[in-house]
Amino acid sequence: MPLTVRSAQERDLIAILEIYNQGITDRIATLEADTKTIEYMRQWFTKRPARYQVLVAELQSEEIAGWASLNPYSPRLAYAGVADLSIYIRRDLRGQGIGSLLLPHLEEVARINQFHKIVLMTFPFNLSGQGFYRKMGYRSVGVFKNQGELDGHFVDVMAMEKLL
Repeated sequence: MPLTVRSAQERDLIAILEIYNQGITDRIATLEADTKTIEYMRQWFTKRPARYQVLVAELQSEEIAGWASLNPYSPRLAYAGVADLSIYIRRDLRGQGIGSLLLPHLEEVARINQFHKIVLMTFPFNLSGQGFYRKMGYRSVGVFKNQGELDGHFVDVMAMEKLL
């Protein structure tokens, strides 16, 4: 499946929104409970500092297959070199290597933007996600018990990291 990775543009927001909302409704990738609107995504996209880039994986048909972003980890200056990571793949294309294509590009963008570390949160039950990140050089840091609430239940969250 030939893919191109490039910086996201505002014209990509509808596809990014659809893929993100799939991740929300599938309940395997985020503690977000409510699907988002195009207004929410436009704010998210246009208000981010330039070093927190968003990349998309684009099929030859110009459809967006997935996206990845660097996000602020903390507003504290001491953490300026640490980015949080998001990766979302279109539901019908998961497990086909799109994340493995996106993540190295995102790590290179992180290095260029002077990040020395990337962190992420995943659910302990998301074994395929953890396996993917481990394969890509990330390590488990630990589990936060009852870190958030989803559908009326407390949910544990696993922290993972990679030094660049």
